[in-house]
Amino acid sequence: MRVPVSWLTEHLELDEAVGPDELVEAFVRIGVEVEDVQPLGQVEGPLVVGRVVEFEELSEFKKPIRYCRVEVGDGVPDTAAEELAPEPDDPDDGVADSEDAVQQGHSGIQTNGIICGAGNFAEGDLVVVALPGAVLPGGFEITARKTYGRVSEGMICSARELGFGDDHTGILVLPPGTASPGDEAREVLRVDDTVLELTPTPDRGYALSIRGLARELACALDAPFGDPADPGAVGLPAGEGDAWPVTIEDPEGCGRFVLRRVTGLDAGAPTPWWMRRRLMLAGIRSISLAVDVTNYVMLELGHPMHAWDTTTVRGGLVVRRARAGEKLTTLDDVERELDPDDIVIADDSGVTSLAGVMGGAGTEIGLDSTDVLLEAAHWDPASISRTARRHKLFSEAAKRFERFTDPQLCAVAVELAARLLRQYGDGSIQPGRTDEGEVEPPPAVTMPISLPDQVAGVSYERGVTVRRLTQIGCKITVSTGDDGKGVVTAVPPSWRADLVQRADLVEEVLRLEGYDSIPSVLPAAPAGRGLTETQRRRRTISRALAETGYVEVLPFPFVDKSVWDAFGLPEDDDRRHTVTLLNPLEADKSELATSLVPSMLETLQRNTARGFRDLALFHIGQVVLPGEGRPVVPELDVGGRPSEEDLAALREAVPHQPTHVAVVLSGLRERSGWWGSGAQAGWADAVQAARTVAAAAGVELRVEAGDLPPWHPGRCARLSVGERTVGHAGELHPKVVEALGLPARMAAMELDLDAIPLPDDRPAPSISAYPPVLLDVALVVDAEVPSAELAEVLRHGAGELLEDVALFDDYRGDQVGEGKRSLAYKLRFRAPDRTLTAEEATKARDAAVSAAAERFGATLR
Repeated sequence: MRVPVSWLTEHLELDEAVGPDELVEAFVRIGVEVEDVQPLGQVEGPLVVGRVVEFEELSEFKKPIRYCRVEVGDGVPDTAAEELAPEPDDPDDGVADSEDAVQQGHSGIQTNGIICGAGNFAEGDLVVVALPGAVLPGGFEITARKTYGRVSEGMICSARELGFGDDHTGILVLPPGTASPGDEAREVLRVDDTVLELTPTPDRGYALSIRGLARELACALDAPFGDPADPGAVGLPAGEGDAWPVTIEDPEGCGRFVLRRVTGLDAGAPTPWWMRRRLMLAGIRSISLAVDVTNYVMLELGHPMHAWDTTTVRGGLVVRRARAGEKLTTLDDVERELDPDDIVIADDSGVTSLAGVMGGAGTEIGLDSTDVLLEAAHWDPASISRTARRHKLFSEAAKRFERFTDPQLCAVAVELAARLLRQYGDGSIQPGRTDEGEVEPPPAVTMPISLPDQVAGVSYERGVTVRRLTQIGCKITVSTGDDGKGVVTAVPPSWRADLVQRADLVEEVLRLEGYDSIPSVLPAAPAGRGLTETQRRRRTISRALAETGYVEVLPFPFVDKSVWDAFGLPEDDDRRHTVTLLNPLEADKSELATSLVPSMLETLQRNTARGFRDLALFHIGQVVLPGEGRPVVPELDVGGRPSEEDLAALREAVPHQPTHVAVVLSGLRERSGWWGSGAQAGWADAVQAARTVAAAAGVELRVEAGDLPPWHPGRCARLSVGERTVGHAGELHPKVVEALGLPARMAAMELDLDAIPLPDDRPAPSISAYPPVLLDVALVVDAEVPSAELAEVLRHGAGELLEDVALFDDYRGDQVGEGKRSLAYKLRFRAPDRTLTAEEATKARDAAVSAAAERFGATLR
């Protein structure tokens, strides 16, 4: 909101030392954001008021051009004799004709010839002229020059060229009688002013007005404040009947509706200059006296108004919701299809206004309107907000109504507007005032008088709470509570609908006392607290994967449900049962992920598309497993703390969200170079990643053959801890790779970390200082026997002396027979307390082979 300082301080008694800088500091201190500070008076050199004597339309150019004769007063330096430089595209010869020069009439009034491209003025109008030697804002210097075949001795200025606003649709025309030709324009324009660009917080609708902002400054500067909406100052008379019949069919949407009628208005009456100037500096273009008055009252008091041409109203007015199929052409000449949720004003002919947002074109105030009906109403903020967004009509009125307006201002606003029309438009205020509806006053709020001190941790002076709440308009009653301590009861003013609980009152006291008065003290960190076991395990796993070459990524936590079809999941698979988002960030990713693999594959695919082929990625994050049935979320009352039953129901409604860890691999696991050709990443690397996670978590992982989409059935490992399956690892199915456009031979692993138990104790590892005995063994078994299960049997059969077993060869061929394969393992034996003999190691190996023969029928090769 653009606010001239001169208008803002009109209602305050401020010391002369308080200037724009002090006002800006006060606004910032109480929480009103200051976007910009724009001092006026940036024009240097001669700037005068001129009168357009006559003008000539130059029709030989592509755009409309006028050559104007403008009276600029007496005693203005004659600059026509200066050397004139023609424009590069001037078709003339560059020599100034005598008739193009500045002319001096016999009466002593100097007349300048000026080229102007605007057309919004007539002969006899008063304009602002920057004479040669003037410098406009932005460093634009005015000189005498030849252009369009004429000599232009100055420039007729628009509001934007003078730094008065953004309006550049035409030049600035002053009302008749404002000044005389040759008068100093700075005095007329009052350029010794400053415009503040302010952005109040959305919950403070009252601050979108001069009245509200001046009251805020009065609180911040402890200055006396004169309320422009005081009924006594406005002279609000008692109503004598109705000004126009009104029926409110929707009392929830419209709490109060007030009308006042003005007849005999002079349609051609100009808007007074002081009002036009204020509107212009506030960024509102002057249209006509009736429209300008409603805009002025809106900015002054903060209550939007609407003016009707009474001759276009058919019968009584009805406030209701729109009906299906109804349409309205609004003031912007757009036909809009109304929604049943829209609040409208209708007469006997149908809908005439989109309430609180924009009026209808059929009842618009025109330049010939002499009979005016002034309306001010109180609308439901939520309904106005929905209507404005539905129709994309963010008008100045809607911006204020959706933030709540003072219902007590309706009668004051129409009375002030009617008196301005009577004063400046010779209108006659008709007896009677329609005042339908009633708005309930805000309820009282009670709090301990010392609550602001307790919240801020500051001991404020005695009486601060009562003084600050009184300043913002609350009616205060102080009493003694049951505990013998002071209690304050505040009845909020009609314009502060945001004061509904004790925290709001505390905020007002702290805000006006200054947030900078509240000390910032860092709380002391209590000793003995650190990471939990779960947090420590997560960091350990993350560090272990990173040390083995994996790169951590943060994939998108939402998935497209079509990915489950690409994975080949059956319809009854639990991973398809998830939670759907009501308002997803991306329309095609509307479900919470039940697995980390889809988003990990998407991240890998994105990297592959950017030219990265050899990838090893990991992520630790939560998935959402809602289980069977849809949880019922209870509706809670925000007026107090939820009960234990409500909290238990909320916890029950939250789906299970375990923490998973996943890795994906593609390309080379070991890069190629001068040292060799490298190694392709495969299912074994995914299994080894799972072993790395298990080792970091301090558990032993059992690996068995598995079968779970999207993994390849023959290259999938089921990962278990004890008897519980905690994840899977292996190579993805070729159909999945093809459906998702992934690199061939993709490998992936996913583990449920929450399913892995935390070890109760962490014994220190025992390291033997004695040398090992290394033995190899090759066993022939059926081809279907998993190598991991055979290794597990060898481990248990060899006993405690076996320190490690590792597969180093898998042979299938004629030498072992059809349906058979040879698995060769390296066995490392070591004793913790002595040097192990070859005989002891051989005996342990033979025991391991016997166990394998008994379990799988294995034979030595």
